[in-house]
Amino acid sequence: MSGTQSAARVRAPVRLDFAGGWTDVPPFSESEGGAVVNAGIRLFANAEMVPGGHGVTLVSRDLNDEIRVATLDEFPLPGRLDLLQAALRVVPVEPPFRLETASDAPPGSGLGSSGAIDVALVAVLTRARGDDQSPRQLAELAWKAEAGEAGIAGGKQDQFASALGGVHLLEFQDPEVTAKRLELDSEFAAALARQTVLCYTGHSRVSGATITRVMTAYRQQNMTVTGALREMKDLAFAMAEALTDADLERVGRLLSRNWVCQQALDPDMQTEPMQRLEAAMESAGVLGGKAAGAGAGGSMFFVTPGDPAPVRAAAESLGMIVLPVEWASEGVHTC
Repeated sequence: MSGTQSAARVRAPVRLDFAGGWTDVPPFSESEGGAVVNAGIRLFANAEMVPGGHGVTLVSRDLNDEIRVATLDEFPLPGRLDLLQAALRVVPVEPPFRLETASDAPPGSGLGSSGAIDVALVAVLTRARGDDQSPRQLAELAWKAEAGEAGIAGGKQDQFASALGGVHLLEFQDPEVTAKRLELDSEFAAALARQTVLCYTGHSRVSGATITRVMTAYRQQNMTVTGALREMKDLAFAMAEALTDADLERVGRLLSRNWVCQQALDPDMQTEPMQRLEAAMESAGVLGGKAAGAGAGGSMFFVTPGDPAPVRAAAESLGMIVLPVEWASEGVHTC
């Protein structure tokens, strides 16, 4: 623990997962290895650490919550600002200071915002201490904070996407992660961003219990769940190929196939608002789409064959919030 800190402010992008999500989650990632294709987008998790004041002040703008304590010894305080507390256990700093987070993405969006917040937190704390950590090291520290300290089940794709930025094929053979940056044709990348419609349907209902059900079914070799996970892993490699080949129609087909597999994992993967949105998007002529992240609410995104305006209008007519899509080539960074 350092006794001298400096002020620091960082931001880390959230992500869209194109294929392979869920295969980065243990025990599948341990026994068979997972693969995910995802891309950072320019909606950011922000973290700021300011030395001074009295004791420790933790603030989450998204949760509208604030904790003040005299010393770190007064933690843990379960159920309140768990991500901030977890980050401090992984990267402790000496009081007094104020640590604050805020996210551009809506809560429970399925865009990996908690992973991005973790990355921003460990980055701002290490920078405040004067430590030099690589993006990969920050991703591992963030996963340690979220899974190990906060006890939130899940894989590592969110943390690596946020730390690295860009478009990647990530391969998981726990504990190892291999990251291959995908170089997309610039015109195709611009068209893909322009023709991707990202819709927030409401807070995701995926919980630790959902993840436990899915992975228990995998352990028991439930053929439906096991087959879906294995196919989604294969789809990640196919998606990497489709993106680098600039094949928009194939990208759309693979998104939809991944969503079919994802729904096979658990009966609660699709909510009623998601069903209505998907039907409207199909009527509007999209090439394909899927839930962002784990599913059961949150966001869905769809690829359109041309002008996205009618598709956006169809989504908004259902009361959906359409979020901007712009690729984030840079991962976590100071701001």
